[in-house]
This record gives sequence, C-alpha cells and structure tokens, in this order.
Amino acid sequence: MLLQLNIQNFAIVRSLDIDWQQGMTTITGETGAGKSIAIDALGLCLGDRAVTNVVRPNCAKAELAATFDTGKNKPAQKWLKKNDMLHENECILRRVISAEGRSKSYINGSQVPLVQLKEIGQLLINIHGQHDHQLIVKANEQRNILDAYASHQHLLDDVKFYYHRWRELSQEAKQLQESKIQREAKQQLLQYQVNELNEFSLQPNEFESLEIDYKRQSNGQHILNETLVAAQLLSENEQSNVVDSLRQSAEQISSLSHYDPTLKAIAEQLNEALIQIEDASQEVKHYYESLELDPQAYTLIEERYSTAVQLAKKHQVAPEKLADLHQQLLQELQLFSSDETRLEQINDDIETAKNKYHEAALTLSTSRTKAAKKLSKLITNSMAELNMQHGNFLIDVSQAQEQNLSVNGLDNVSYLASLNPGQALEAMNKVASGGELSRISLAMQVILADKVITPSLIFDEVDVGISGPTAAMVGKKLQQLAKNTQVICVTHLPQVASKGHQQLFVAKLTDGEHTETTVTELSSNGRVQEIARLLAGDKVTENSLASAQELLAG
Repeated sequence: MLLQLNIQNFAIVRSLDIDWQQGMTTITGETGAGKSIAIDALGLCLGDRAVTNVVRPNCAKAELAATFDTGKNKPAQKWLKKNDMLHENECILRRVISAEGRSKSYINGSQVPLVQLKEIGQLLINIHGQHDHQLIVKANEQRNILDAYASHQHLLDDVKFYYHRWRELSQEAKQLQESKIQREAKQQLLQYQVNELNEFSLQPNEFESLEIDYKRQSNGQHILNETLVAAQLLSENEQSNVVDSLRQSAEQISSLSHYDPTLKAIAEQLNEALIQIEDASQEVKHYYESLELDPQAYTLIEERYSTAVQLAKKHQVAPEKLADLHQQLLQELQLFSSDETRLEQINDDIETAKNKYHEAALTLSTSRTKAAKKLSKLITNSMAELNMQHGNFLIDVSQAQEQNLSVNGLDNVSYLASLNPGQALEAMNKVASGGELSRISLAMQVILADKVITPSLIFDEVDVGISGPTAAMVGKKLQQLAKNTQVICVTHLPQVASKGHQQLFVAKLTDGEHTETTVTELSSNGRVQEIARLLAGDKVTENSLASAQELLAG
C-alpha cells in the first residue's frame, strides 16, 4: 500500500508530505485548487512522461518520492528481488525532473530507466482517471476487462505460444518457398563441384606429399648428378676428398698436442667433425644409390599434381586447401538437402501448430463465455444500484466467421447494454450517455478490483456526472472495496467524501505574487465543515452542517 508521498517544487506545490492510511482516503477541495495534483505527482513516480512545465516557476528541479509497503505484495517483492532492489518491506520510487525537462528515476536509491518505474508501478497501484469510461467502448479494452475478470492468464499464454509458433513456421515456409528457385540453382552448382572433387578425391594432407614427390621426380636427374658430385667430394674421390683431408688434419694437430696441450681441444673438435662428415657422406652415398627414376610413376605424379593445381585455381583456393574445400562443399550440399526435407515437413508442423492453437483458443473461448455470463449479471445488478434500474448488460462472446488466427484468440468480445424497458441491447456508446458510461465503468472497476486485488487503487474524479442517491451508492461501493485494498478517491461529491476513513483537503493560497497548493488532513470537525461546504457551497448553514454530520455518521 502507499505510505507516503513527498512533493518538492512541483507545479504550484512548494513542499508537501502526505501520509496515507489503510482503507479509503478521500481528497476534496475548491474548484481549481489542484485536487488531482497529488495524483499527477504519483503518476510521475510511476513512470508517466514528464514535461517542462511540471517544475515550479523559478525552481531548477522538481523532486517526487512515493513510499510503498510491499510486505504483503509478493509480485512486487519478486520483481524487486529479481532486479536486485529488494529492501526489506519497503519500496521507494523517486523522480527528479529538471526545469529543462530532463529526468532521473530511482527505485530504492538505485538509478533506473523509466521503463522499470512503469513495470514496478503496475504491481503497486492502479489509477483510474475520469476519462477511463471512454476506453470501455473499445473492443480491445472490453476483451482485456473480461480476461482480467476471468483470471485465465495461463490460457492466454497458451494461445499466444501456439500463435507465435504458427507464425514462425509460416514465415519459415514462406522464406523456403521464395528461395527455392535460387536454392535449386545453387544446389546444381554445388552438386557439380562436389562430383568433380569426388572424382578427383584428394585426401587431407595429400597435396603436400604429392608436391614433394613431384619436385623430386621432376628434378631427379639433377639430384642424381649433384649428389654424385657431393659423394665424390666427401669421400669417394681417391685422389682428394674431404674425409681424408680432415682425418690427416686431425692426426697432425693431435700429434702436436704433445708439445702444446692447448691443441688437444682443437684435435678433439676435428675428430668430432670427422665423425659427422663420415656419417653425412654415408647418407649422401645411400641416398644416391637408393634414388630411382621411374618415368611411368613420374607421369602419374605429374598428372595428379597438375590436376590438383588446376582445380585449386578453378575454385580460387590454395592447392593445400582443396581437400578442406571439398568437405565444406559436401556439408553445404547436405544443408540444401535438409532444406528440401524441411520444406516437405514444415507443412505438417504448421498444421500441427494450427490445430494446437485452435484447441487452446477454444478452451479460452469457453472460459471467456463462462466468465462473461457471471460478469454480465454482476454489472447488470450494479447498474440497478447506480440508479439505472431498468438497465441490462450483456457481454457477447462470439467467434469470428473467417477464423483468422489472432494472438488474442478467435473471439469477438462485445459489450452490449439496454437502459430502458423494451429497448434492444446495443453497443454501449449508442445507448448510454457520458455519465451513464461513467457509472457503468465505475461498476466494472469496482467488480474487477474486487476480483483482481491490487494493493492500492486511485479513483481520480470518476464520479463526474453523478449525484444524489447514485452518489451515495458509489460511496458505499468504494467503501466496501476499501475493506480489501487501499482506496484513494479524488471527489467533489459529499456522499463519496463522507465514506472515507481519512479525508484530505486541498487548498490554493496566494499572496498576489506567488501561488501555492497545500494538502491538509482534516480533523473530525474539519470534515463536518468540508462536507457541509460540498453540500451547500460557500455559504455553510446549520442545515448543511446537520446533513454533513448525518452523512459522516452513516
């Protein structure tokens, strides 16, 4: 429930602190005093859009803060916990608006985007304005009111789920069908490329090995000649070779080391080099003797190597990447095959989703029809209590003939009313005046609020156009509603104001240069005086005072 509202430099308010009580609070005041100013300020705390003229003249900014008790409000506590803003059983919504129109929003001290104020605000309080009755003639609002009364959110969620599933599948099928021609052309090209690479069948890492074989075979004679020369230089030339020269040098240095020990290290290095040169010489000799030039093998290697290079050039990749490309094209071709399979299957999936949607929509329709009968009866009874004794109200739930799928189901929901005996049921805006629509709207709000409990409800002059016995009944209904939830009502009717457990009086003060709005909680005597003023106008009489006391006592 709403505990406190603090307003600083807002409109013609300099500073206000309002403490709110449980039950029903009524707000009254003179015409033009700004009775709705607290509601406007609260609306900004709940995320309403701010404009520049909300800041008091000659002030840099307006500051607004609303404090709520969330101890019994599990949805609000769940939201706050999810967003890491839970602070015991208290929630403070704060809004700072600069004179230039910039604003900052806070929840329990944490700065947040405006959308989060709106999200948490919907869980804390519900504001009904004096023009809300204009909404109930709109088809969407009529359906929403019925759904809220029926409390079948799970059925709405099922319909939405299967509707979105059907839409997604239908869109996918459309895209697959539209791209089918392009896909077939691409598939033919892929199939040709894959067949060509399948026929060549180059294996991973084969080209690197093939390239080595090709270079060796294509330069075979040159390699033979050069390795023979190298073998001769190293050890095979009997007249002069590296091995013999190195051995002779090592022996000479070794013999001299008897005279100078420092030569011993050099002799060891020469002996080590001799061992390595002898090994290398044997390797060269073995390579030369084992190298065979096979013209037939060379022809096959050359042909495969050249084909690999040509295919790589054709596909614009490096030859060593040709095997990877082959695998990539195979995978793409498989995807095209899966697209064709998907296109064949998707119609079955669409039909399944459509059938599931219809099942969910019919279940929703049954629930709506059942709730419509109950709500129609309740509203008809309330109309009689609100001085529309011959009124009759009917919520008509019918399915659209074309059965077009909609996210809200297959139903057309229409509110029909008759206000006079013998009058046919017609759309409300055709048979009801603005004041009558306002009373019907109020009846709906009271019934709906009693069904779907909101911690706090605000009625901002929804009783416009109501007077006498009807006003008294409105006051009783709001007072009855206040047994289950906090009710705040801005009113000009004494019959409604007298039903409040708490009454606030709004006044506008001016010194000729500055204007300021004040809000005062009235004492018992103050309430008598204010109710008498509402009854009699500016001139309060003994009769109006007596009537005021009678209203308050009732």
